[in-house]
Amino acid sequence: MRFETTLHRPVEVSGVGLHHGVPVQLRILPAPVSTGIVFLRSDLENFPIPASWRHVARVSYATSLMRQGVLISTTEHLLSVFYSMGIDNAYIEIDNLEVPILDGSGLPFVRLIEEAGIRQYRRKRRYLRIRRPISVEDKGKRISILPSDDFRLTCETDYPYPVGQQSLEWEVTPERFASEIAFARTFGWEADLDKLRNMGLIRGASLENAVCFTSNGVMNPEGLRAPDECCRHKALDLIGDLALLGRPLLGHVIAERAGHAMHCALVSRIMSDPSLYEILTFDQLASRVAQALVS
Repeated sequence: MRFETTLHRPVEVSGVGLHHGVPVQLRILPAPVSTGIVFLRSDLENFPIPASWRHVARVSYATSLMRQGVLISTTEHLLSVFYSMGIDNAYIEIDNLEVPILDGSGLPFVRLIEEAGIRQYRRKRRYLRIRRPISVEDKGKRISILPSDDFRLTCETDYPYPVGQQSLEWEVTPERFASEIAFARTFGWEADLDKLRNMGLIRGASLENAVCFTSNGVMNPEGLRAPDECCRHKALDLIGDLALLGRPLLGHVIAERAGHAMHCALVSRIMSDPSLYEILTFDQLASRVAQALVS
């Protein structure tokens, strides 16, 4: 995309939070150029919390943002959709502390954006292009990013039976995200339910908004939406965490059994060292690619 974008018109949706189980009303509105994505706690006089790596508060089982003690939880699905669908600027009015889980995937948010329509501004979009390889590792898990002139993902997961090992690699485009990734739902295991509830989590979880695996298969009557739905959902989560960079990314991200904490550690690593990246407009990138092809 050459220019910054926002939405044509406001859209709204209501639901419950996955972990806190609270009812929540969410409204997405157009925002001016260079606003970025900003959450507004409408129950707290529209207190603003930008969707930025600077405000990451918690990264266990979900990615939460906090500013001056005000929390927004489970942001990754909505941010993944904004990022992948090319929405640069939006206000998100929310009247409670957690983004609604809806059906557990990004698809309802994709449909909201389609309903709202996308408006282009005349300000040139600026991309964050990775200049050299970066890697974060911990206990056999790793996430790396390599220089690239597009945004590409390789995602590898390894879960207990009946999921097993899964992997995917693809270039992130709005069309491919909407058709191949957005539908993938959050998931968990029946054996972990009591432990998570005792931790104060998944209070809003049900078979209508999450996939639940048993020792023999899938508890959900309709089954899986794809054989590798788990890996696709982890890719969705990963994109949502990368959105905290605040600019569209150019790089090849390779995630090997990584999760929210490692995703956010990579984002923090990138943003803490400006020598790792450069900021380019679409025109500057296109010119550079054309010169490379000629030479």
